Amino acid sequence: MLTVNCPTPTASLGFASRPMSLKTITNLNRLYIQPRPFVQPQTLSQQIQTIVDQIKKCSNLNQLETIYATMIKTNANQDCFLTNQFVSACATFCRMDYAILAFTQMQKPNVFVYNALIKGLVHCHNPFQALDYHKHMLRAGVWPSSFTFSSLVKACGLVSELGFGESVHGQVWKHGFESHVFVQTALVDFYANVGKFAESKRVFDEMPDRDVFAWTTMVSGFLKAGDLVSSRRLFDEMPERNTATWNAMIDGYARVGDVESAELFFNQMPVKDIISWTSMINCYSKNKQFREALAVFEEMRRNKVSPDEVTMASVISACAHLGALNTGKEIHHYVMQNGFYLDVYIGSALVDMYAKCGSLERSLLAFFKLREKNLFCWNSVIEGLAVHGYAQEALAMFDSMERHHVKPNGVTFVSVLSACTHAGLVEVGRQRFLSMTRDYSIPPEVEHYGCMVDLLSKAGLLEDALFLIRSMKLEPNPVIWGALLGGCKLHRNLEIAQFAVNELMVLDPHDSGYYTLLLNLYAEVNRWAQVTKIRQMMRELGVKKGCPGSSWIEMESEIHQFAASDKSHLASDEIYSILAELDLQLKLAGYVSDELGSIY
Repeated sequence: MLTVNCPTPTASLGFASRPMSLKTITNLNRLYIQPRPFVQPQTLSQQIQTIVDQIKKCSNLNQLETIYATMIKTNANQDCFLTNQFVSACATFCRMDYAILAFTQMQKPNVFVYNALIKGLVHCHNPFQALDYHKHMLRAGVWPSSFTFSSLVKACGLVSELGFGESVHGQVWKHGFESHVFVQTALVDFYANVGKFAESKRVFDEMPDRDVFAWTTMVSGFLKAGDLVSSRRLFDEMPERNTATWNAMIDGYARVGDVESAELFFNQMPVKDIISWTSMINCYSKNKQFREALAVFEEMRRNKVSPDEVTMASVISACAHLGALNTGKEIHHYVMQNGFYLDVYIGSALVDMYAKCGSLERSLLAFFKLREKNLFCWNSVIEGLAVHGYAQEALAMFDSMERHHVKPNGVTFVSVLSACTHAGLVEVGRQRFLSMTRDYSIPPEVEHYGCMVDLLSKAGLLEDALFLIRSMKLEPNPVIWGALLGGCKLHRNLEIAQFAVNELMVLDPHDSGYYTLLLNLYAEVNRWAQVTKIRQMMRELGVKKGCPGSSWIEMESEIHQFAASDKSHLASDEIYSILAELDLQLKLAGYVSDELGSIY
C-alpha cells in the first residue's frame, strides 16, 4: 500500500505524526481540510461597523457581554461612538449597571456618551443618577447639547422636583438652547406635570417656533389642569393636528365625564389609531356606559384595527359590569385565538369578569392558569370568592397570597372583610381589621369601616357598631350610617335606627332609601303614627323615590336592560303577562308576598 509521511500541521488537528494511507488523506480532504482562501484584514472603520452591527442585533445580555469583551480586547471600548452604541443597547435591557461600568472604563467620554448614559438612566427610571452624571459632565468640562437637556428635563419630571427643573431651565438659557423646540417642549411638559401651569404656558408663549408636538403638549397641559376651555381654544388655534392631539382631547373630556364631547371629537377624527379606540372604550366604561363600550369595540374590529392588551382588559371589564357571560366567553376566545399574552391585566380582568357573571368555576380556572399573578389578580379572586359566599375559601386564598410573598393592600382587606360579613364571622373580621393596621401598616379607610359596621350590625352587635362609628378618625359617610340602619331594621332596634336616620338627614337628606328603611321598620312594629309623620316629613323636604335600579339579562349575545315599572322594551307586554301568570301560580301554591316592601 502506498504511504506518505504526514506533514507537521496534522499534529494541530489532533492526530499523531505517523504514516497515513492515501485513502485516509483523501477522506480527510473530504472533511473540509482544504486550503483556506486569503482574507483581507478589516480596516478600522470596517471593524467599528462590524461591532455596531453586532450590538444592534443583540437579543440578550450574554451576546452584549461577549461583544463588550471583544471591545476591551481590541481597545475599542475607548472609542466614544462604540461606547455610545453599547450604552444605548444596555438601556434597552434596562441594565444600566453594565452601561455605567463601560462608562467608567473610558478615559475621555464625549458629549454623545454622556447623553446616551443620561438618556438611558432616565429611560430606566433612575432620574437622580441621571442628574448626578450631568454634574459629573460639567465638572469634566464637557459641554452639554440640546439632547442632554431634553433628557434632564424628563428626569426632573420623574422626580417631580420643581427646584431641579428650574435649575435645568436656567442651564438651558445659559447654554443658549432657549430656541430649541424639543427642549422647550420638554419644559412645557415638565411644568404642567408639577402643577405649574402658568409657567408652562409662559414657556410655550415664548417659543419662537412651535411644531405639532409643542402644541399637543400644551393642550395636554391644560387638560391636566382641568381647563377644558383653554385646551379647546388652543386646539382650535392649532395650525395642524396629529392623532395624539385628538386622543388628548378625548381623554381630557373622558376624565371629567363629558362623554358627549368625547364622542364628538372621536367621530370627527380624520384618522383613528388604537389609542383613539381604546380611549373611547375607556371613556364609556368609566362613565358606566358599558354597552356603548362593547359597541365601540365591535366597530373597532369591523374597521380592521387590532386591539392590544389594554383594549382587551377594558372590554372584558365592561362585560363584567354588564354580567354578560356569553359575550365575555366570546371575547376570552378572541383573546386566545389571536395570541394575546395573558398578562396580569387581562388575567385579573378575566378572573373578575367570570366571578361577576356568576361563573366562579371559570374564574378560578382563569386564575390558576395565569403564569404571573400580581396583587390585582389575587384581589380579583378573593373578591370573587367573597361575593359568592365562600368566606373560608376567600380567607384561605388570602393566606396563600401571603405565602407567595404578595403584600396585600386596602382593596384586599375590603374583600376579606366582606367575606367575613357574608359568613357572619365576627371575631375573624375583627382580627383581620386589627391585623390590617398592626401587621401591614394599612390605615383603615371609609370602606373598611363600612364593612365592619355592616358585619357588626348584621350580627346584632348594634352598640359595638355605633361605638366603632364614633371612634372613627374619618368622617362617617351615608353608606356607614346606612349599614347601621339596615342592621337596626333586621334586629328591630328603633332607638339606634332613629339616631342613624338623624345623621343621614344631615348627610344625604334627599335619599329616599333610608326613609323607606325607617318606614318599614316602624310598620313592622305597628307604629303607624310614626309612619305618617315620616311620610309628612318626606313631602315637606321634597324627598322622592330615586331612579329605579336596573337589571341586565343576556340572550343570544344580546344584552337587554330593564328597570322597575319599565315598559320600554319591545316585548314588555309579553313579559308582564308572563310575570302575572307566575304571580298567580305562586299564590295558588300558598306563597304570601312581603307587603312591607311596598309601604312606600
